Amino acid sequence: MTTTSLPPVLRPADPPRRALTELADRFAQEVRGDLAGVQLSGITLATADLRAGEAFVAIQGVNRHGAEFAQAAADQGAVAVITDAAGADIAAATGLPIIIVADPRAVLGDLSAWVYGTEPTDPLPLLFGTTGTNGKTSVSHLLQGILDQLDVVSGLSSTAERHIAGEVIVSRLTTPEASEFHALLALMRERAVEAVAVEVSAQALTRHRVDGIVFDVAGFTNLSHDHLDDYADMEEYFQAKLPLFTPERARRGVISLDSAYSPRVVQAAGIPIVTVGTPSIAADPQAAAAADWVVSIVDEKQAGTVFTLTGRDGRSLTTMVPVIGQHMAANAGLAIVMLLEGGYAWDRMVAAFERDGQILAYLPGRTQFISGETGPAVYVDFGHSPDAFEKTLAAVRRVTPGRVLMLFGADGDRDATKRYDMARTAVEGSDILVVTDHHPRFEDPDSIRATLVAGARRARPDAEIHEYSPPEKAIVAAIGMVGDGDAILWAGPGHQDYRDIRGVRTPYSARELARRALIAAGWPAPDSHWPVPYDDRV
Repeated sequence: MTTTSLPPVLRPADPPRRALTELADRFAQEVRGDLAGVQLSGITLATADLRAGEAFVAIQGVNRHGAEFAQAAADQGAVAVITDAAGADIAAATGLPIIIVADPRAVLGDLSAWVYGTEPTDPLPLLFGTTGTNGKTSVSHLLQGILDQLDVVSGLSSTAERHIAGEVIVSRLTTPEASEFHALLALMRERAVEAVAVEVSAQALTRHRVDGIVFDVAGFTNLSHDHLDDYADMEEYFQAKLPLFTPERARRGVISLDSAYSPRVVQAAGIPIVTVGTPSIAADPQAAAAADWVVSIVDEKQAGTVFTLTGRDGRSLTTMVPVIGQHMAANAGLAIVMLLEGGYAWDRMVAAFERDGQILAYLPGRTQFISGETGPAVYVDFGHSPDAFEKTLAAVRRVTPGRVLMLFGADGDRDATKRYDMARTAVEGSDILVVTDHHPRFEDPDSIRATLVAGARRARPDAEIHEYSPPEKAIVAAIGMVGDGDAILWAGPGHQDYRDIRGVRTPYSARELARRALIAAGWPAPDSHWPVPYDDRV
């Protein structure tokens, strides 16, 4: 079985040099060893990413203390270890200077900001941060796409990709660790990036990944059932999002009023707030219609969704987002208002949209159209929550004259409480349901599929439901069940180029699998833009 390599950690080419004595004066509770004359050029949590001249931060993990890897860090050229008291005892044998802090994880953001010169008082690009259950990635890519239309040198950090002034790198985490994030910002500043769109997960906030950062504008998309493997219940998950809308995290906020939790975000925010609403999809259409900015759907077609954005002051624009779905128009409206709040002129954006005829943005794996001009329409999507399934299925239904087939699986070792709702939503929104595998991780994939099939049959006993494993077989079978005018929504894999099977990242592309299945069935399909990262023998 083949394992894909992890994307590189990005750092500035000419990082600042910081004296270890200054770091100790600012952060240390205790120092062990001689710090005199020692300078560091970076900071990292992982020995695999460590470069000579950097400090290694050793944190207590679930099963092991990071300090157990201090000797490996020393062998790779680390100049110091930053850890807690327990870690200091473990790392003592390395002979490296040791900076002791009470909680290395909690101080990592501020440490990284100081090391890389990316503190809120330092000159930085404009920072746009977006949080929410669904839509974070889409809004981030829309922000970056519009910035490019405005000829702004831009950056992006999303679940899918990192962009730095035109360079594209595949992402590791939705939001990188604080040390990686500050290094990335330093690199973006070095490359004269003017504005950066950042996807901010709840985990990023609770796990200190965006510490030391103050966003110029923070956006909120929605909140729905997800991540209850990380949070005890929906209330705890909701509370995890709120710190982004405090003065310590952001200067201004833009809140979508389309979800039931939105009014509570507005009420709890400690920063100036502007609201956006899309009445046609909102939990409370009246509240959405009373927002500062309102998104109205003009037309839905396979090429995208046409919408009008209207402000209370009478300003209005009509344009198209190049993805199907009213929720995508809502995401675009949110992105436009965030840029407006960040200081980009309304007339400048209107002129760019009129010149180009639409918003120019590439949203990897977001209801991505894979098929040709004839035959079934095949969409590959990253959605993996009940709410995402509901919205995307409805969007596909509105542009499909024939039947809609839903193909999906569920993550192993992740929030199992949402599986029934995923299956229910999938079967209720489709004419044919095909259940397959996704990332089984260390769970039994047969058991995951059985749970999904049982949930779907419970919701719709009369539904046409099929089960295939592995996904390579599932997509071939699905193509064989539909014809011209029908549609397939393959939800889950989206842009990803691997499957996680027992801890191994196995190369894989749902987009290429779908393309090949169409061709094998005699339907046209576009030329491949993706590698062929899976075993043809499966």
